[in-house]
Amino acid sequence: MQRPALLSFSLVLSLLLTSNVAAQGPQSRNNRYGAAYLEDLYDIAGEFAFVRIQYDSYYDSGFYGGPWATDFPASDENFLRGVSRLTNVRVMSQPIVLRFDDKEIFEYPFLYALEMGRNGGLSLSQAEIANLREYLLRGGFLLIDDFWGQRQWDAFYRDFSLLFPDRELVELTSGHEIYRTFYDIEGAQMIPGRGGRQGFGQAGIDVASNHAILDDQGRVMVLINWNSDMGDGWEHTYDQWYPTQYSNSAYQLGINYLIYSLTH
Repeated sequence: MQRPALLSFSLVLSLLLTSNVAAQGPQSRNNRYGAAYLEDLYDIAGEFAFVRIQYDSYYDSGFYGGPWATDFPASDENFLRGVSRLTNVRVMSQPIVLRFDDKEIFEYPFLYALEMGRNGGLSLSQAEIANLREYLLRGGFLLIDDFWGQRQWDAFYRDFSLLFPDRELVELTSGHEIYRTFYDIEGAQMIPGRGGRQGFGQAGIDVASNHAILDDQGRVMVLINWNSDMGDGWEHTYDQWYPTQYSNSAYQLGINYLIYSLTH
């Protein structure tokens, strides 16, 4: 069976990581991979494309009719601009929308989805489960963002647990390497939505957590950002009423997850 492009992309990055990091000298605390290094990666590997996943919910569906489209396209476009400005990684200016059962996902190492606990939760077909499972096992990375509280978690996990029923969902500790890939971050960060208040997210929640599904080598295949809303942090970058500290956290976390996905 033909190997997907995402594995070739990740292999190039892995080889460059092995050969170049030792020669760079001491790394700054907040930027492990320098701009020139990342630029070298993309001279070989091409431009980064942000892929947002369209999915069906139990109580609604449609191209613009469900929670999957929340914050779209402003948050995706702002994140791409942030990646370009903060890392010198070359990016495609517009996001791409695909479904889990689309074979085209194999061309991209990083997928983003959000709000999967709303409207009765995520509704996955067998074709979506099979294609996504293969994508992840071949080296892909899925970031799931922006759902809150136990009720939304249960609604999301009802179908999502069918993806890898034999793999444990683990909570990442603040010492995990994913928090050190570009910026040094002290673990998961609670980033409130636009309608939240200072220090609190939806339903008065003030503590976030990150959960992951790992492959057999311990690589994070799926990262679940629970009780936090990076998408709003990106979308409201230029909103005078949205606290800058939360937008900054959203970009730092998103960039760390992106760099992790490209180098693992």
